[in-house]
Amino acid sequence: MDKNIIHIKSINQLLEGSGFGKATHPLIAIIDTADIVFGEEMQGLKITSDLFSIALKDASCGLDYGRKPYDFNEGVLFFSAPKQVFTVTKVQKLNEVKGWMLYFHPDLIRNTKLGEQIDDYTFFNYEVNEALHLSEKEQSVLSNIVNLIENEINERIDNHSQQVLVSNIELILSYSQRFYERQFNTRSAQNTDVVSKVELLLKNYYKTHELIETGQPTIDYLAGECNLSPNYLSDLLSKETGRSAKEHINDFLIEKAKHLLLSSTDSISGIAYSLGFNYPHYFGRLFKKKTGKTPHEFRQMN
Repeated sequence: MDKNIIHIKSINQLLEGSGFGKATHPLIAIIDTADIVFGEEMQGLKITSDLFSIALKDASCGLDYGRKPYDFNEGVLFFSAPKQVFTVTKVQKLNEVKGWMLYFHPDLIRNTKLGEQIDDYTFFNYEVNEALHLSEKEQSVLSNIVNLIENEINERIDNHSQQVLVSNIELILSYSQRFYERQFNTRSAQNTDVVSKVELLLKNYYKTHELIETGQPTIDYLAGECNLSPNYLSDLLSKETGRSAKEHINDFLIEKAKHLLLSSTDSISGIAYSLGFNYPHYFGRLFKKKTGKTPHEFRQMN
C-alpha cells in the first residue's frame, strides 16, 4: 500500500494511532472532535478504514471526505462506510472543531437486523457536499443518543451490551432519515431543477446517438453530470418523483421503444439494439414489465 495511505483495521488501532489510548470497547468508540489534532507533517495523508463512522461537526475540519472539498460553519452530520478515503488537507488545532465522531466495526452489527439493512441507509455513500445540515434541536437529539452510547461503552460489557449499542445506532440512523427527508423538502426548488436536468440529459443522450455508441446511460453518468453522488441522486429522484434514477432511465428507454415500435418497421431485435440492450429478450421482459404487453403485442394493437 502507498506509504501516504493509512489503513485502519480496528477500533483499537484507530484510538491508539490517534493518541487516545486503548479502546474501552473493541467494536465501537466515540471521539470528541475537539481533541483531534492534525499537524503540518500530516498534510496530504490519506486515511481509509474498515469502520463505519457518523460525525457531527460545527466547522470544516482538517479532513476532506470523498472527492469534493466543502467548507461550512454550522452543525453538519457526515456518514462514511468502510473503505472510503479521507485526506488530511489542513492543520487542525486542539479545541478548534466541536462535535463528536462515532465509529463502529461491521462485526458489531453482524447477525443483527441492522447488519442486514445497513445498505439501505444510502447516505453512508453520499458526498460531503450532500451532508445533513442540522438545527440546534436536531443536533441535541442525536448528541443525547451518543451520550447514551458513550455511557454504555464505559459500562462493563454484558449479554445486553450489543443489543443496547446497536439499538441506539439504529435510532441515530432513523432520526437521520427523518432529518434528511426534511432537508429534501426544504430544498424542493433545487431538487426540481435536478429532475428537469436528468430528463434533459436523457433526451440529449438519445439525440446524440450515444445509446448506440456507448450503451445505455448509467446512474453514475447522470450523477456526474448533476455533480451529485449516485445514491444522493437516486434518493432525490425517489423523493421528488417516486421513481429511482434507474427507473427514470428504464422509463425513458421504454417510451423511446414505444415510439420506434409504432413509427418504424425495424425488427424488435433491431430496436432493442438501437436502445442499448445487448440482449433482445431482456428488452422484451422489461417492456412487458412496464407496459403489460410484449413489444410484438404492443405493435400489433396499435
